[in-house]
Amino acid sequence: MPGGEPAFFAGDHLVFTRENQHNTGLKACATLRSATIELMKASLSKLILAGIAFAAFTVADEDQAVRQRLQFAKSVFRFNQIMVAKLESGRAPLPEEEEFMKTFNAFRNKMTFDFKQTAKPKESVGVLPLNDLGSGMYKGVQGGLYPQGKNTPPGAHLKAGLAIAKTIQPLNAEGQPDADGKIGLISIGYSNWTQEFSIFAAQAMQDPERNPKVHVLDCARSAQTSEIMARPEAEYYKAVVDKRLQQTGLALPQVQIVMMKVATWQPWLPFPWEPKFLQSLAAQSVQTLRDRFPNLKLIYVTSRIYGGYADIALNPEPHAFETGFAVKWLIADQIAGKPELNFDAKKGPVRAPWIAWGPYLWADGVKGRSDGLKWFKEDLRSDDHTHPSASQGCEKVSKLITDFLKTDPTTKTWYLKRAQ
Repeated sequence: MPGGEPAFFAGDHLVFTRENQHNTGLKACATLRSATIELMKASLSKLILAGIAFAAFTVADEDQAVRQRLQFAKSVFRFNQIMVAKLESGRAPLPEEEEFMKTFNAFRNKMTFDFKQTAKPKESVGVLPLNDLGSGMYKGVQGGLYPQGKNTPPGAHLKAGLAIAKTIQPLNAEGQPDADGKIGLISIGYSNWTQEFSIFAAQAMQDPERNPKVHVLDCARSAQTSEIMARPEAEYYKAVVDKRLQQTGLALPQVQIVMMKVATWQPWLPFPWEPKFLQSLAAQSVQTLRDRFPNLKLIYVTSRIYGGYADIALNPEPHAFETGFAVKWLIADQIAGKPELNFDAKKGPVRAPWIAWGPYLWADGVKGRSDGLKWFKEDLRSDDHTHPSASQGCEKVSKLITDFLKTDPTTKTWYLKRAQ
């Protein structure tokens, strides 16, 4: 892309060329650091709770990189609102919406074209997965899935999760205990997750080891990244999630467990700012889900698979790996007792379910990780090497989900038939 190419879209439609995004992000690191430190002191999730996170980011030191990142997130949300309403509800876009979509798609195509000019598929990126990194550091930040470089929740958090897990029971459509009722387990997320979780759901519903009261349903949909999940007014919830629940006879009050996969759409901010942004979106997503499902008690969050083979700019490395930090920090905030993520009525208003890691899916390509998980090029779809292939990648993730639900101490008590 030629140097100095201008930004595109005015006002709410502002997006930037990949080169400008990258250069601006690098040049603004110093001011980003200052702005983000101040935001961290104020607590991103508190700002979100007050409904002013976007405004706070936007005015922080007048930072261009942050402003354009947030503006792009707004464009992503608008684009998906229009597309979901069109494809799921049959609402024809207005003329100005058609023009916006045309311009936005042209930008996406240009970004993909530019990415392909320089993208070099990598069998490994030389980074230790979070669960192998442990107390070691990545760019000055400690690894591990949980605080202090650990891969298991602290004792008090696990104890709380176990106590909540014991309360999971069949509910009727009004949310009342009923031996003939259902335990709803659903997915929330975007394209990778619906491809992976739909395979798992089909297998799970045929699994004789599954507690027959547990109804597994894929509610993820293509393009519904964390920018969309965070917004309670998203068409995604009304036109996709609610519709699938209704079609399968699962009521909102019966949903007690969510497995959520997080990511931002085409990230570009340097570490740690992009995963910090994702963390703030994930925190709001958790609150949105808690408000939407009155009996939601447990949320298991996961990050992306390996992105080193990517042919498109959707979520390549190192961003695919770095999404794991957003999950780690989200859970760490709840463990630290942040009131906006409180799940214990004894400690104040309940704003969130109990949160923990689901299966951790990232491994360093063919180098893999200590438990043997590896990602090969054939595990990804040949058209973009970003989404998992149905025959191999999705099956691999399905097994990871199955193993998690059958072995984790907070899931096996309600998921397995023999535990009943």
